[in-house]
Amino acid sequence: METLIIPLIVLVAIGGIFLSYYLKKKRRDEMATFALQNGLTFSAEDTSGIVGWPFALFSRGDGRGAENVVSGKWNTKDPVTAFDYWYYTESTDSKGNRTRSYQRFSCATIDVAAAFPHLEIAREGVFTWLADRVGLEDIEFESPEFNRRYNVKAQERRFAFELLDARMLRWLVDFDQGLAFEVAGNRMLAYRKRHGASGMMPLIETLLMFRERIPRVAWNLYPLPG
Repeated sequence: METLIIPLIVLVAIGGIFLSYYLKKKRRDEMATFALQNGLTFSAEDTSGIVGWPFALFSRGDGRGAENVVSGKWNTKDPVTAFDYWYYTESTDSKGNRTRSYQRFSCATIDVAAAFPHLEIAREGVFTWLADRVGLEDIEFESPEFNRRYNVKAQERRFAFELLDARMLRWLVDFDQGLAFEVAGNRMLAYRKRHGASGMMPLIETLLMFRERIPRVAWNLYPLPG
């Protein structure tokens, strides 16, 4: 019996390696095609140090990385960067065996002509609930529906109310696409659980719409130095 089990285990392991390679290559090809169709450049690897950007998403887990990076001017106007991002958490069982659990996201970033304090608009869920329990308090707004769907944390509480005025709150509720947003310095990020390469287009478009709805007072109070 053992002579059959061992080869079977080996075959399953080899099959898993080939499946992982196939799926990774398929994803890479899809993102490269998306870049080509939209006049953007493609890089299979992160050559810009994306995971070093000051977003909370990029500090989660025990290890992380970005790949399949698409960049350039969206519709010949707005410089954008879209990419796949992942992080893993590592755990050890009673026998000392280590396992990794991966989380994967589709992300898009754009630059803004401002120096905004860090702010995160995340989907309400288990992780945001746990963060609230350890003292990272969620900022509440006048919209009960918005408060049910989103969890907001800000470096400066005042900035949260300047950015998320009544018009922005309504838009985030009405145009709910399952996205989360972050603002930090002169960059903005939108992300969601990883989806097909075709989903990068609405992700980028939604991020640009978010930027367009930033109230004028926020721009005026946090200008770029100089």
